Amino acid sequence: MIKRFIPKTIRDKITAVTACITFIITVFTVSVCFHVFQNFLIKNQIQAAEFSLQVAENHISTDMRNIIYFANWCGANTNVIHYLDSFKDEPKLSSSNKSSVLKPLALETYNRVKEEYYSTAANEYMSRVIISTLNNNNFLQIKATSYGSSSKDAQQVMNSSFFLDLYENPDLLWIGFVQPPFAYRERELAVPIVRPIYNQYNSKIIGWIYVEVDSQLFTDYLAPFPLAEDSFLFLSIGDKNYQLSDGQIAENSISYSLEGPVSQTSTLSDQTQVQSIRMEDGSLRTLVRYPISGLDGWYLSQVLSVQQFHQQNQIYTLLIIGICIAILSMGALLTALLNRIISRPLKQLSGKISAIANGDFSRDPQIEWDHELGQIGRGINSMAANIVALMDKRVADEKQKKDLEYQILQSQINPHFLYNTLNSIKWMATIQNATGIADMTTALARLLKSVSKNTASVVPLKAELDLVKDYFLIQQYRYGGGITLDFQIESEDLYDCEIHRFTLQPIIENALFHGIEPKGTAGDITVTVKSLDNQGKKDLEIRVTDNGVGMTSEMIRDILSNRQENSGKTDFFRHVGISNVNQRIRYDYGPRYGITIESCPGSFTTMIILQPYIIFGSTDMK
Repeated sequence: MIKRFIPKTIRDKITAVTACITFIITVFTVSVCFHVFQNFLIKNQIQAAEFSLQVAENHISTDMRNIIYFANWCGANTNVIHYLDSFKDEPKLSSSNKSSVLKPLALETYNRVKEEYYSTAANEYMSRVIISTLNNNNFLQIKATSYGSSSKDAQQVMNSSFFLDLYENPDLLWIGFVQPPFAYRERELAVPIVRPIYNQYNSKIIGWIYVEVDSQLFTDYLAPFPLAEDSFLFLSIGDKNYQLSDGQIAENSISYSLEGPVSQTSTLSDQTQVQSIRMEDGSLRTLVRYPISGLDGWYLSQVLSVQQFHQQNQIYTLLIIGICIAILSMGALLTALLNRIISRPLKQLSGKISAIANGDFSRDPQIEWDHELGQIGRGINSMAANIVALMDKRVADEKQKKDLEYQILQSQINPHFLYNTLNSIKWMATIQNATGIADMTTALARLLKSVSKNTASVVPLKAELDLVKDYFLIQQYRYGGGITLDFQIESEDLYDCEIHRFTLQPIIENALFHGIEPKGTAGDITVTVKSLDNQGKKDLEIRVTDNGVGMTSEMIRDILSNRQENSGKTDFFRHVGISNVNQRIRYDYGPRYGITIESCPGSFTTMIILQPYIIFGSTDMK
């Protein structure tokens, strides 16, 4: 069933492969782009909110630090301390003599505080400053507005609900926005600062300072904050959250629960916190939170806009769709180009091959383009020319074959003629009672028959020994019976082992011509055959020993390396030497096997043939 949908032609395969690759690239590109764009969009939205929060935080923290610095300056200024220390037990300032003496001190202190107040960068946000003695009888007051004041303002501050908590806390305590004691508007809010003032010579409290930070400080910087319709901005002071509403700060009415930090976010600052929150309607939103430096427990937070995210996401989606269309268009163009570049030349090549199959071997220059397919075209043209040449050669070979067959038939007459002639000589020698000639002729006839009839590369050991006996018989008549050949076979089963043809004859010949003959006396040759155990397997060892003149180590190396072979002392077997025998054994059975020579100059020579124990006709090694 699946095979029906597998393309058959190269054109269809190119189209299918290109379509698959284009689809894979498209899917991969869309996945990567979508992931990258999503991450970039989230990262961009978070970092944009973070940057806006940092800008607002920088202004708020700068002004608040200036205000805190002013409050601390008032608590450490010698004029203020001297004023409080002088008026700590005094009743309200009057026109009495003593009061008239202290009045210049109060005026001087007030002018110094007022000077510092107006030199403070954020003075417009300090709507009221009161420096008072502990008994509230005498106090200095600076106001940013023209609203009136009374002699009970200090007492009114001390009676407020937040005074004691702020006054008794060892450090600055932030309780958030409260309605100030002197509020003239219903929704007027301020952040109160209350700090005790100590005597400069001891740790005794001699007065206190109250700074009223107008909420306008925060609305001025938060009002222009860029917010989408569904985005929210919070100012957190301690455990209270405040939101800007209608240009005024109000306690937050939107509730949410923290789900946990958002993973894999990249922020501009390590201080920025990015958390996932769940709103009242169950939707998940992202909250970016940034601390206000210098104010412990103060944070600016923004809930990111979902609408803005979707709007930007639509732009990126359109961009991804455009990328997909571009990739698909390129894939279609690539398919058309491949069909033009590959399919058409292949069609022409296929047509030329069909023409060759129909017997048209003419050269076609149109398929020899200047690219890889052109090389195939040139190869096809060359193949056609070679086919013509081979056909011509085949005709010539057929004629030559008939001539060779005639010559082979003619050459077969010669060995047959020699064999018949030797048999005739044998019978004539037998009739004339010349037994030596008959034996010698019989041995030579058997040798010629073995050479001309048998073409096998390996023979049983018995057949090789018979050939050696025939060869030695001829040599025995030559040397007048002064040489002997003795066979020592360990067991009868060794006769069935395979051995290469003409393995022993060159060795016997070497023993006769190079060992015994130079000695000039009678000689003995002994052939010993036995089996050896080789780690569970059997090897065949054949030793040929003569009592001739022996060899030196240099002569042994020369013989095994074929340096003294083919000396021409024998004609019939001049092409078969000891090195040849050694190489044949090593080639067929491996480098562990072959011929080794042991010799003592003037005493003896032993040639050792080692090969696997293999029964003739079997491929298994014992």
